[in-house]
Amino acid sequence: MTVGKAPEFRESEIVDLSPRGWVYGWCMEKLLRSGEVAAETGVSVKALRGYEDHGLVVPMRGENGYRLYGRHQVNVVTQVHRLNALGIPLRDMAAFVDCLNAGSVHADACPSTLTEYRRAIERIDATITALTQQRTLLVGNLSTASRRMLGQMEETDAANPNLAPLSGDLVAPNDDGATDHLPGMLMPSIVLPSTDNDDVDLGDLGEGRVLIYVFPMTGSPEQDMPEGWDAIPGARGCSPHNCDMRNHYADLVQAGVRRVFGLSSQPGSYQQALVGALRLPYPLLTDEELSLAADPGLPTLTAGDLTVYRRLALLIRDGRIEHVFYPVFPPDQHAGVVLDWLANHPVDGFSEQSAGHGTQNHY
Repeated sequence: MTVGKAPEFRESEIVDLSPRGWVYGWCMEKLLRSGEVAAETGVSVKALRGYEDHGLVVPMRGENGYRLYGRHQVNVVTQVHRLNALGIPLRDMAAFVDCLNAGSVHADACPSTLTEYRRAIERIDATITALTQQRTLLVGNLSTASRRMLGQMEETDAANPNLAPLSGDLVAPNDDGATDHLPGMLMPSIVLPSTDNDDVDLGDLGEGRVLIYVFPMTGSPEQDMPEGWDAIPGARGCSPHNCDMRNHYADLVQAGVRRVFGLSSQPGSYQQALVGALRLPYPLLTDEELSLAADPGLPTLTAGDLTVYRRLALLIRDGRIEHVFYPVFPPDQHAGVVLDWLANHPVDGFSEQSAGHGTQNHY
């Protein structure tokens, strides 16, 4: 693209500039300075200079040296900005600008611009292929490392009194229909603190599948459990529940779960200690205010003067609740239930073979 050098002029003059076939009647339109163009188009002044350096935009110059833009140039800036955001680099933008300069209303209404679209799509496809291969290798490394650490984890867990095997006399909770309304609902925009020391917006979890398993509370030597806790169906077993999800974390990732979170109403400091004690490779979320009990309506239970969430798990896909696991029993075998469901409901790129967890536990 060849653009002529912009002349200096008085704003009262009519300037006829036709480097690529357009004519400016400067006395008939209001000229904008760089800051005004930036405010109107959302393009920074620095970016405007970049457009100029690439020969895409040629502003006029007033007697005082200020850059001045007519409506056509403002339109060029707007469309270059939009196309650049879509992945068209400035070095490949000439065909689109030439199309506008030739009188087209749309920057992509010329045959040469379709070629640039094709090239941009090919670059993105190549990047996706490379990133997919890289992700596959990372997931494989995660799985290998998980198997390698399993023995060490089992030995450490055996020394923890809170992780003793659950007794066979636990009473299974009944499905009381408390979560029947949840499938299909959008996750609310509730921001919760994470043990990764950041905040997580549940309404902005991104695309793909996300698993949030919810547990009532874990025990500790410093804190007695509420009176009658063990008699509440489904209350016991939070630490074994966390460990079971931990052991199968690599399996869940292989099955297409993009992110895993544990969630309870326990204080953040307690959750942080729990992550360290159980060596969880994913973060826990804290909802001390029980915000999710109001929206989307997670069920709770009360023991003494304490109200906590009932045990369940949400499988969220593209921001919407796809499936709810409720009730969860026994808690120390819940990961296998989730993996079986994923194997029977695969998405593109994750077959039943990749979702199958077999008999091996993974850290």
